[in-house]
Amino acid sequence: MKIGPQDNRASLRSRWGVPLGVATGVTAVSLAAVVVLGGTGDAGPSAADPAHRGGGPAAATAAPSPSAPSSPGGTSAEAGFTITDATTTPIDAGTVTRILSSCLGPDASRYHPVVAVRTPLASSDSDGVVVAVDSADQYVQCQSKGDKGTSPDSPPTFINDRLWGTGRVIEYFDSMMEPAGQGTYLMLGAGHYSSEVAKITISYGDDPKQYPARMAGGAFVYGAALSPDTPPGPRYMGPSPYVHAYDASGKEIYNQAEDPKFSDEQ
Repeated sequence: MKIGPQDNRASLRSRWGVPLGVATGVTAVSLAAVVVLGGTGDAGPSAADPAHRGGGPAAATAAPSPSAPSSPGGTSAEAGFTITDATTTPIDAGTVTRILSSCLGPDASRYHPVVAVRTPLASSDSDGVVVAVDSADQYVQCQSKGDKGTSPDSPPTFINDRLWGTGRVIEYFDSMMEPAGQGTYLMLGAGHYSSEVAKITISYGDDPKQYPARMAGGAFVYGAALSPDTPPGPRYMGPSPYVHAYDASGKEIYNQAEDPKFSDEQ
């Protein structure tokens, strides 16, 4: 299936905010765990292997590898952009505490961070993301800039009322693309996954290459540096990110590009 044109890509990204239910049943991890938040998700299906560029998502079936870093690279002449880096790095526990405190105020003490990473480049507003969860399995997503945090949602727990329901394996939180100067853009997003998911990857636009997301505590996040192949216009929206989920055997069990909740509207 060919992904839609530029205006459809922008529409898809905005539709991550459609309220369809609430996810439950995920165990939180402690604050101390944030310092090792490589989790299971920063390894992926040969994300940097050029041999996989010509194949579809189904080609990415390797078993998860917790120790491997997320990988840079990847171009798509047809889509008109280059993913120059998709590496994320963990944020230390002390900084995470300050990010959540400035993002959530007095409510911060109720939340335990599950994933906290810096993105491969910074925009004027963002250089990372922290996802945290409370005892009621309600998630919050805070964008970071240094040791400060902000949430685009009011209340921050609004992200729990997104695409979810019976039989779903992925829930979408906030995603965004922000200019980062010198012709580059920051792609950033997060979400929740169900217990049968062992690995999550992200592809962009028509490019089949997939990049590993960070995963821990039922949440995933991703970040990427993007450069348009030609100077973008003032309304450039970039490619849509597409989430892929795999079970422990390496079988793809979810492909956002084939999800009727999205593809029917392309």
